[in-house]
Amino acid sequence: MQQNYSKNHIVYMLIKAFYALKSKHMYRLLMLAFTLALFIVGSELGAAAVQSPSATLDWAPGPFTKYAGNPILTPQGDGFESWAVFNPAVILKDHTFCMLYRAQDHNGTSRIGLAKSVDGINFTRRPEPVLSPTEPYEIWGGCEDPRVVKFGDTYYMTYTAYNGYRAKLALATSKDLTHWEKHGVIIPWPWSKSGAIVPQKINGEYVMYFGDSNIWIAYSNDLLHWKVAPEPVMRPRSGHFDSRGIEPGPPPIVTDQGILLIYNGWNNDITYKVGAVLFSKRDPTQILKRTDQPILEPSEKWERSGQISNVVFASGLVKKGNDWYLYYGGADKCINLAIAKSSP
Repeated sequence: MQQNYSKNHIVYMLIKAFYALKSKHMYRLLMLAFTLALFIVGSELGAAAVQSPSATLDWAPGPFTKYAGNPILTPQGDGFESWAVFNPAVILKDHTFCMLYRAQDHNGTSRIGLAKSVDGINFTRRPEPVLSPTEPYEIWGGCEDPRVVKFGDTYYMTYTAYNGYRAKLALATSKDLTHWEKHGVIIPWPWSKSGAIVPQKINGEYVMYFGDSNIWIAYSNDLLHWKVAPEPVMRPRSGHFDSRGIEPGPPPIVTDQGILLIYNGWNNDITYKVGAVLFSKRDPTQILKRTDQPILEPSEKWERSGQISNVVFASGLVKKGNDWYLYYGGADKCINLAIAKSSP
C-alpha cells in the first residue's frame, strides 16, 4: 500500500506544480513528467487486479480476476508456518470460509493449518496445526496439499503423505475440521498424490480423480477403499500449457453439463498454469471439453519468485452467491485468491 501511496503522491505534487509554473519550457518538461507518472500509476493499478487470459466459457466459471490484495496469506512466526503457506483446500461451513492449508516450517516439514473467514478474503488462523506428521510414511516430509469434501456430517480430506522420498495419497476424516482421524494410505502405489473426490455419487459410486503426471480415476463404495481404473483418464498435451504434466486441483463440481475439474498443468519450462476440463456424468472417464488456454497463469512477483518460480497452483474452489472464489498457491510460498462473477 505504501508504494501505491507514494506514486499517487507524486502525481498530486506534479498537478500542484503544473498550476504554479509560468515558464513554457518548464511547462513542456512537466507535461512529459506528468504523462510518465500517469503511466507508472496506471501500470500499478493494472497489476493490482489481473484478469485471467481465457475467454468466458459456457461450461466453467470465469474469467477469473486476481484479487488486488494478494497474497491473502503469507508465512508468519517461527513455528509450523514460518517458511511457507500454500496449496489450500477451502470449504463453506455455516456461511464461514474454512481454509485447510499446507504450512512449512524452516526444516521443510509440512503440516496442515486451519484458518477461517467471513468474507473469504481476511482469514484468522488457528495457532496450532490440525494435522501433523505422525506415521512413518509422513516423516520427515509431512502432510501436504489437502483437498476436502463433505458427505453427511463428515469431512473427508485427502492429503499427500511424504516421507522425504516417496509421496502417498492418504485420507483423514473429521466432524468439525479441527480434530482429524487418519485412515492411512488410500492409493498404495510407489508414488501417488492429489486426490480430488467428486462431492456426490456418480452412477451409485464415489469417484476420485488423482495423480501428478497423468490424471487417473478411482472408485469406492465407502470413501475409504478405492479401486483404480487401469488407464489414465487424462494426459498432458504436446504444444500446450500442460505439455509436461497435469494434476487435479480442487474437488470437482457437478453441473448440468458434466463433472467440472479445475486442474494444474505445467510445460517443459516448469511453468505451472491452471486449466479446466469437463467429464461426462454418464461416463466420468470421458472428456467432453478441455481448455486450450489456461484460465490462470503466473503474472505477479509472488507467483514468479518463491520456493519454485512461476507457479500458480489451484486447490480450493468455493461458490458463495454468484461469485466463485478460486484459491491457489503462489510459487510454493503464499496463498492467493482469484474471483469469477459468472457460473457454469
